[in-house]
Amino acid sequence: MRKEIIPSIIANSQEELNELIDRVKDFAKTIQLDVMDGQFVQNTSFQFDFTLPEHSCHVEAHLMIKDPISWIQKHHNKIDTILVHIETTDNPSEIIDMVKGLGKRIGFALNPKIPVGDVKHYLEKIDEVLVMTVNPGFYGSEFLPEALDKVEEFRKLANWVDIEVDGGITDQTIMQAHNAGANLFISGSYIVKSDNPKKAYENLVKILEENQQ
Repeated sequence: MRKEIIPSIIANSQEELNELIDRVKDFAKTIQLDVMDGQFVQNTSFQFDFTLPEHSCHVEAHLMIKDPISWIQKHHNKIDTILVHIETTDNPSEIIDMVKGLGKRIGFALNPKIPVGDVKHYLEKIDEVLVMTVNPGFYGSEFLPEALDKVEEFRKLANWVDIEVDGGITDQTIMQAHNAGANLFISGSYIVKSDNPKKAYENLVKILEENQQ
């Protein structure tokens, strides 16, 4: 199973988006866009009709919004993987079918208070699970190690599913997430806000590689 470090981007203008993607596009295989509506979470991001600058990365959108369907309908052609918070849809099967019908990967995200049981019945239909290891909405939020219990539970339930951890992933926490069973690691401020994003990214890659030998 692939193991990958994924920088996440919060942007409120095209100029900011261009600048942040430029900081990571030459070394990251995947980029995550953190989409926030100011309602589902307090912060806002990507509330403009954005255009992705030239890049060769896989792009996933983490939809921290109350109306994921409208966003997907408008922006799906820009995205490869779509991650929806399970509590924002009344009909999870419908949104799975919709996203797969568009030829995209689909995953469900869980905030710290959302239990594994809300998602486990859909594991055979989805590609990915995202476990929030912070309370979502901002760069640099405090890492919540207790959230890794859900990672362990998901890995026991579905060893084939990509399990992504998002929030507070740094050189100090990445191995905790890895050892719990995660294989995809979102890192926002540690990489994107670093003075040297490539060096920060490569440091996380090195930690993973050294602990697999």
